[in-house]
Amino acid sequence: MDFKKILEKLKPKEEEGFIEVDESLLEEKEEINLKIENLNSFADVERIQQSLREGNVVFVKIKDMRDKNLEELKKCVDRLKKTCMAMNGDMAIAHDDFLILTPEFVRIYRGKAA
Repeated sequence: MDFKKILEKLKPKEEEGFIEVDESLLEEKEEINLKIENLNSFADVERIQQSLREGNVVFVKIKDMRDKNLEELKKCVDRLKKTCMAMNGDMAIAHDDFLILTPEFVRIYRGKAA
């Protein structure tokens, strides 16, 4: 089959202002889940890591722990950072109250690169 015939098959057909799209060309949608977790102690880190390993984007509320115990918060963030790095994920702090963790297939937009 030549290239022109292939392009002709992919071209949508127009009828009365509607466009007909071949459904076999549509890709299956992938779902990305977003979880919101609270970080109250170091014991919560394992649950958060598991959510990340399952492929979820995780928003971690860190405000309460930041106000209570800054040293323990640093240990938790360090452990979560190592997990993200091992998974080729991404991590960022939002509004000083949330930590955002993403799996490998999601990147956090940080604005236009300079």
